[in-house]
Amino acid sequence: MKVVKSWPMWMLMAILVVALLAVGSNRSDGPRTQEDRIDAISKRLACPTCDGESVFVSQASAAQAIRNEIARQVSEGLQSDEEIVGFIEQRFGGQVLLVPRATGLDALVWALPVAVFVCSVAGLVFAFRRWKRQQGGEATDEDRAIVAALLSEDPTEEDYR
Repeated sequence: MKVVKSWPMWMLMAILVVALLAVGSNRSDGPRTQEDRIDAISKRLACPTCDGESVFVSQASAAQAIRNEIARQVSEGLQSDEEIVGFIEQRFGGQVLLVPRATGLDALVWALPVAVFVCSVAGLVFAFRRWKRQQGGEATDEDRAIVAALLSEDPTEEDYR
């Protein structure tokens, strides 16, 4: 009777944990005030004139103009946060996003290194197990004879030069 390997079950549990963490981290905390929405949106956008600063942090005039536009759209209440971010992105280009979108090519750029890492680790595990099965793990009579022959040789000074 063949024993079922346990590694597929561990892999399934790991995938399940990652999926649940992804869903749990994206949950909404409930209704927010207009200021909370403005802050949350401005933290997702990069200042177009600053280097590496968010619109939320930057004091540049371009960042202030973006914050004012966000505040105007939030106060109108006609658009979702994603729609407001999309509007700003259309005006300033994709470089204004601090975190790339999780769709299309951007999602591939984020997911590909993780997929390569997981596949590489799985490949190494399979290779090591196969090599271990092929080797058998036991020393053969030929291996023992080689070791005995090497141990019986008398080392000389020339061997250490």
